[in-house]
Amino acid sequence: MYDLVVVGAGPYGLSIASHAAAAGIGVRVLGRPMASWRDHMPEGMFLKSEPWSSNLSDPSGEHTLAAYCASRGLRAEHGTPLPIGVFTEYGLWFGRSAVPSVEEETVVSVRPRTEGFLVETEGGETILTRTVALAVGVMPFVHRPEPLRALPRELVTHSSHHRDLSRFRGLDVTVIGAGQAALETAALLAECGAHPRVVARAGSVAWNTPPQPLERSALRSLIDPHCGLGTGWPSWVWSETPWVVRRLPGALRTRIVDRALGPAGAWWLRDRVESRIPVLLGQRLRAAVPAGGGVRLSLETAEGAATTLETDHVVAATGFVPDVGRLGLLDPYVRNRLRLAGTGRAPEVDGRFESSVPGLFFAGLLTAPSFGPSMRFVYGAGFTAERLVRGVRRRLGGRRGAPVPGSRRSVGSRATVTLG
Repeated sequence: MYDLVVVGAGPYGLSIASHAAAAGIGVRVLGRPMASWRDHMPEGMFLKSEPWSSNLSDPSGEHTLAAYCASRGLRAEHGTPLPIGVFTEYGLWFGRSAVPSVEEETVVSVRPRTEGFLVETEGGETILTRTVALAVGVMPFVHRPEPLRALPRELVTHSSHHRDLSRFRGLDVTVIGAGQAALETAALLAECGAHPRVVARAGSVAWNTPPQPLERSALRSLIDPHCGLGTGWPSWVWSETPWVVRRLPGALRTRIVDRALGPAGAWWLRDRVESRIPVLLGQRLRAAVPAGGGVRLSLETAEGAATTLETDHVVAATGFVPDVGRLGLLDPYVRNRLRLAGTGRAPEVDGRFESSVPGLFFAGLLTAPSFGPSMRFVYGAGFTAERLVRGVRRRLGGRRGAPVPGSRRSVGSRATVTLG
């Protein structure tokens, strides 16, 4: 029996595994490394967060994005957008260098046992483990507005469904949303020869301002502090003290997650959108039906004025909504025992990311209603990994399973890993 199985190999899963191995925990990591970044983001995208706030976490602090870039002669500078491809390669390097092993296996079932859990993979392997950490990323929680849900994928897709946007060259494409995903997808569509427009409920497009210099006067830093999610005291609280957020009433936490750090475009994207791409603001999507090989959208303003438009394809850049009910791999008995956070459908977790089902831990987006907005970003991986592994150690007590072959029992040793 293993001590811990980590399901998912994105920034959170890899960070948890690195901390667990260094703590002497017998851990297995199952999942496609950096899958969301490798498979679900169009080529040409850039990282919105600053490089210094986009590190995966290992106990030694050696495996930073800056270290990876420096070793390859690349720039990772404050105020300079970094291509998503570079960040993805950094994550794969982290997996090879700071994690004992990553097995590219899909987990199809997590079921409770008298002591621990039984984890089953798509390949048919069954694994007994005392604890499980679900770091499944965002893809199980893709959100599409209700009017679009009945339409086939040939007509409507989510922004995370596209690695290559060139298939839309010459087509009229309507992008729903007003955040970074919507605006950057629209820009990339235009740049590959499509004819995009943006439709949004918001009355205006919000744009982030260029980042403040890291070196500033003490007074300026006090008034508008830097933090992992930008600048300003509210962002500082969300990013630097997630444990404070968790102590707030559940309904308040839900409101914070829903409203803090709302949809906005990166400052470096603005020139690629304004005066180049039509943006229809203040429009609510009321209906969508197939029409003439494309889609007819019925829109309505807040004042009740109705319009229709026809388009060849709709891309819903409408984000992700955490809902534990959409975790098909989790046994229904376990799902039904989970206490939920606030007024949503995410599991409530304690200060060490353990759910109300003993031994079952969660990480990433599903924990945002417990710990706040930072859990939606890579920046939250360090806080999560350290706290979660402490929780696993507490749950294990004096018990330890056999180490995985090739796993590290100390930070100083290394293992060669093949990622497939």
